[in-house]
Amino acid sequence: MKYLLSIVIFALVLFNPYNARAQEVTLVAPGGMRCAMDRMTPDFERKTGHPVKATIGAGGATHQQVVRGEPFDVPVVQPPYQDVMDSGNVVNSSETPLATVSIVVVVRKGESKPDISTPEAVKHLLLAAKAISYPDGAGGLGGAAGVSFDQTLMKLGIFDEMKPKVKRINGVSLLHLLTNGDIDFAVSFASEINDPGVEVVGPLPRSISTPTSLVGFISAHSKSPETAKALLSYLSSPEAATAYKACGMQPGR
Repeated sequence: MKYLLSIVIFALVLFNPYNARAQEVTLVAPGGMRCAMDRMTPDFERKTGHPVKATIGAGGATHQQVVRGEPFDVPVVQPPYQDVMDSGNVVNSSETPLATVSIVVVVRKGESKPDISTPEAVKHLLLAAKAISYPDGAGGLGGAAGVSFDQTLMKLGIFDEMKPKVKRINGVSLLHLLTNGDIDFAVSFASEINDPGVEVVGPLPRSISTPTSLVGFISAHSKSPETAKALLSYLSSPEAATAYKACGMQPGR
């Protein structure tokens, strides 16, 4: 009886579909995906048995990694990405909109929230500030949030006027500047606001700040296209939508 039970257990382990197909799947994505990936990875790994190795970095830098053809199973990029599709490094037919993320204004916790409901209100707020900070998008390798907010300042006609007031920085240090009182407010993607010492005022008006899309592909160089397909499918699933919303993002296109 014990011998028979041992055989059954061995067979279950050997032929469990997760064990049989378990394979590491790699992903490269811009910083706007960090919060959502932190939430989704454990659930995906538990459901499929495939461990995820995610490389999260500045939008411009990760974009260039994809264009160069670095070996990731699932690349996530932000527009414009025609160069990605022209590179031959992704399966163009796998193009999958995942979520959009807005640029938001952030203040220290407990401070009054300024009016940012119109372009004129935002312009007034910026010109009245002594110092602000937002991610550095310079050189095409920096943060996409910085590129987006540079465009906002240009639309408002105050890009050059704001230069002396801007402390350019990336990552958690941006929010530390705010909590330390070194700046009046910060600007970044909603999904990257994770400091309990700050509060989000809200998104910028769409007329001066279009939400940034995050789009996934299957790599043309994937060693396991089926595993890559499973991850990309999960990233656009109802479970993923819950994670995106929890991170201040909007699922889908």
